[in-house]
This record gives sequence, structure tokens and C-alpha cells, in this order.
Amino acid sequence: MNGKESGLTLRGTAIHAPRRGEIEILEDAILAIDSAGSIRSVTLANDTGHALAKANHAADPNAITLSKDQFLLPGLIDLHIHAPQWPQMGKALQLPLEDWLQKNTFPLEARYADLALARRVYASLVEALLANGTTTAVYYATIHNEASLALAETCLARGQRAFVGRVAMDDPVLCPDYYRDASPEAALAGTVAFFEQVRALPGNEHALVQPILTPRFIGGCSDRLLDGLARLAFDSGAALQTHCSEGDWEQSLALERFGRTDTATLADFGLLTRRTVLAHANFIAGADLEMIGTSGAGIAHCPLSNFYFANAVFPLRAAFEKGLRVGLGTDISAGHSPSILEACRQSVTASRVLEDGVDPSLPAKRRGRPGSRIDFAEAFWLATAGGADVLDLPVGRFAPGYRFDAIVVDIRAPGSNVVLWEDLDEPADALQKIVYNAGAANIVATWVEGRRVHGR
Repeated sequence: MNGKESGLTLRGTAIHAPRRGEIEILEDAILAIDSAGSIRSVTLANDTGHALAKANHAADPNAITLSKDQFLLPGLIDLHIHAPQWPQMGKALQLPLEDWLQKNTFPLEARYADLALARRVYASLVEALLANGTTTAVYYATIHNEASLALAETCLARGQRAFVGRVAMDDPVLCPDYYRDASPEAALAGTVAFFEQVRALPGNEHALVQPILTPRFIGGCSDRLLDGLARLAFDSGAALQTHCSEGDWEQSLALERFGRTDTATLADFGLLTRRTVLAHANFIAGADLEMIGTSGAGIAHCPLSNFYFANAVFPLRAAFEKGLRVGLGTDISAGHSPSILEACRQSVTASRVLEDGVDPSLPAKRRGRPGSRIDFAEAFWLATAGGADVLDLPVGRFAPGYRFDAIVVDIRAPGSNVVLWEDLDEPADALQKIVYNAGAANIVATWVEGRRVHGR
């Protein structure tokens, strides 16, 4: 199950979204994947070489043929996960964000000084995410170098493509005494050491797992720490992740301290770059949209957790109109599901909530923001090619030169909620039903770089 396939070929119906809002159904496609995990060719049913490709496929005893009830999709990309929070997923969601952090989250994360706990939790988390089809994950770890390295080691061993961040947080007002970096210098030294450790991991020569600079959020970091991380980002060109304008509380912290929004403050410090991933960004508008677009930074849209902690709905359609790069995040554990397919569903719901409004005492014309909704096709693009674009990764599409990160969805799997009717459904209906109804039970195989990392 965990060996890299050499000269893998796969035949069946593949579905991808190479561009936002555009779905391509590749019926009876034959994909050839080289030993390095790249897609060598995609031969379609009406291509002149299909007969030869089909004959070669039939002659290969290791070739994989999908059944008519199985569909090949690009691997799912999760741009925002708090790995140490896995044990509290589905707990304490009734609290405001600031109370949830102080009473539940920080005490839990502080326990990752225990390396045995870290290894146990991270093994469970990575296994669950691969079972849910997450082939690329962007993680926040903790302030502990050894535990954060354990997460990177786990991803590498299980074959998950990942960005792992050793969290930097040193502000004595918002970060408790028992869980914060002792100083800006300590945080920066720990970050530099972590980068070196991840890059030196045996078997990581091709950087399947990458370190990522991780200032937790502006309110949790001193000016000196933010300055130092910006210098590291500039000198190294490394990826960086942080929270941005998640809710009223977080937005107010930046306004009170700097007199500017999160976005403007990040730009002032030099933390908005092409390699920056901003989690949430619910309150961005006007100049903030322009700044993010100009910088090329990407956004991790976390619709499920936004309902609980953000006090607002992310203006996704407005971000699209400005050309911003956007993908999806589960935001474990503020999001109570590890499934990016669930994030797809919630992104559609959130867009309709924003468009229609929620207050029945208002007239319909005043209740929402017209023109805000997205559909399943755009949500699926966010989960695949959109997330890949945020990270500048050659995944998320089935085309020569792209890496073979993929999942097989079986609509007949035990426990499936997906039902297709041959006399009632069109081929295009399959993806729509998968996006709205499929879960981990339907994901029977997961590949990363041509290596099967989950399933049969």
C-alpha cells in the first residue's frame, strides 16, 4: 500500500476543475504516471492514441481500472489546520474565540511539550486526513520544536504533502505565561532551527514536507518578532501563514494597537508576499482587497469555523472579482469536520447566507448582499486547483507535468450517501452529488506523487 508505483497506469472516469467554474469529465481516460509521481500522459476516449493506450493498459498486470461506480478526482487541499487541536475537535464551540483560546486551546497546545502525546495525536490526525482525501495539508503546530518536528516526520512517513509551521507567539498580554515564546529572539531562533531540521529530514530531499513561517496572529506577536519573521521571509523566500481579520475580536486588536486593519499591518511589516497564506480574512474590503491582490498573497477560506467564531461571512465573490487567490481550510478544531468536501458544502452555504441574508424582519432586498453565491463547481475548484494555486503547487489538475495527487471516490462503498440513477442522472451529476454527499467512506484510495497512501 505504501510503496511508490513504478510506471503506474490508471483507466476510468476522471473529473477535475482546471479553471474556476469549469468542470471537465474525462470519460474512459487513461493516465500514465512515471516513477517520480508525475503525470506523463492523459489519453482521452476520442484521442487517436486511445486504442494503443488501452491495449498497453490491458497488458500491464499492475494497471488499475476503475469500475463504473468509481471516479478519479484530484487530491483535496486543506490550507488551514491546527494540528495540536485534533483532540478537541467538536468541543467548546459555544465559547467566544478569545475564551476558547484561553480556556481550552492554549492549555491543550501547551501539553505538546510531551513528545509522546505529539506523536500519538499527529499519527491519528494524518491518518484521518488521508482517509478524507486530503493530499496536501498546511499545518500550524505549536511552539515546541521537537513536537513540531514530529508532525513533519509523521507527514513524511505517511506520504502526505505538507507545510508545517512551528508557531511563533511571544506577546505577554494575549499569550499565557505557560505557553509562549520567552522572547522574540527565542521564537526566531526556534523557527530557524525548525526550518533546518525539516529540510534535513531523511527522505525529504524533494521537499514533500516543507517548513512554513507561522506568526500565530498579529495580536499574539510583538513588533520585534513580526519584524524578524518578515526578514526571514524576505531572506529565504519561505512560505508564511498567519490569521487575518478572523472576527471582531481579532480585528479590534490590530485597530487598537496599530490604528490599521490586520491586512494593512501585515503589509507594513512586510509579511504580505506571494507566499503568504492568510487564514479567514472575513473583514477584508476596499483597500485590504487591493493590498492582498497586489501582494499576490492567498486566502484560506474556512467557512465552517467562520460560522462559529468569525461573526461574519467571508466575501468570497468579492475576492474572486478582485482576482485574489483563494482555497479552502477546515480550521481544525474551530471547524468540527476534517473533511474538505464538507468545507466545499459549507462554502456554498456561506455564500448563499451572505447573498440572501438572515434577518427575516428585513425586506428581502435589504437582507443580504446580492451576487454573492457560488455553486458546487466553484467550491470543488477551491478544494483542488484553487488551493494548489495559492501554494503554487503543480497539483489539482489531471494534465501532463502535474503531480499525481488523487483520490478515488466509490459511490457504492458501504455507508455511502451518494446515489446515482442511470435513467435520471447525467454524467455531470456525479460530481455534484459527490461534492454534496460524499464522505470518508466513499474515498477508497488516496495517492500523493504516485504513491498510494490510503486505501486499496
